[in-house]
Amino acid sequence: MDAIPSIKHDRDSARTTVRDSKLKTDLITRLKRIEGQVRGVTRMVEEDVYCDNILHQISALRAALDGVGKQVLENHLRGCLVDRIQAGENEVVDELLVTIKTLLK
Repeated sequence: MDAIPSIKHDRDSARTTVRDSKLKTDLITRLKRIEGQVRGVTRMVEEDVYCDNILHQISALRAALDGVGKQVLENHLRGCLVDRIQAGENEVVDELLVTIKTLLK
């Protein structure tokens, strides 16, 4: 991930991240693939597929979501956090700690 995102925010709106188009496309592609996998698991349940097979697919879904999460986290660390710390917004470290705790649940 070479491109560093820029952050747009003001006090009247929610913070946003402008992502590199390649990263954004990759994330959307992965999420659509995951969406298809979820539909596949739904069909498996509807068709009474053996539990072990469904559990394997759920494991694959978790791994895929974790992969997306890792990409977003890396982008957040390399861009959003660096920008905010350089702007003197050191409270972003507390925000990151809360986020990491949430990810590790």
